[in-house]
Amino acid sequence: MGYWGYYVVGKSERPLAELDALAGAEGMSLLSTADDGWQVWEYPDHPNAAGPGDIGSMNALARETGAPALFGYVMDSDCVVVEASAPESGGWTTCLARAAMAGHLGTEDGLTVEDYFLEPHDAAERAAAWAAEAGRDVPPERVLEVLATEPDPAAPLAENLLFRLLDRLGVVPL
Repeated sequence: MGYWGYYVVGKSERPLAELDALAGAEGMSLLSTADDGWQVWEYPDHPNAAGPGDIGSMNALARETGAPALFGYVMDSDCVVVEASAPESGGWTTCLARAAMAGHLGTEDGLTVEDYFLEPHDAAERAAAWAAEAGRDVPPERVLEVLATEPDPAAPLAENLLFRLLDRLGVVPL
């Protein structure tokens, strides 16, 4: 069984876990920090819970910090739901490892990955705007490559795609 849980990315002088926007996410642990106050926190699912506790709102986190915020929800290390928000450009949602995500969504209701998530090209445009608000100049094509990639079959960890995305956005280097 792979990893299930959130990675929370934001910029703040204070630890993200201390902010009001994430008050319900008890048990988050700091994974890494980067220049200019960028932080990555981990919030795993708890084995005996029906899902993670209340992670809070990335929109509220972006408002509270005045900077872009991003949540990556990893599903069994197969795929990642990416939710992002920035104070000026607003929120957007996409996924990484689209083929695996399609398997997790099922088809009983006739909806597809495209019904739930921005397509890679559109998500790349939104991601570039998100990065610009973070003070980074990121061409959409640089992000598109990650958004359209499936995990390496030899090491199929979708988390690796998330961290490659964060690197391409210029906020958390690999």
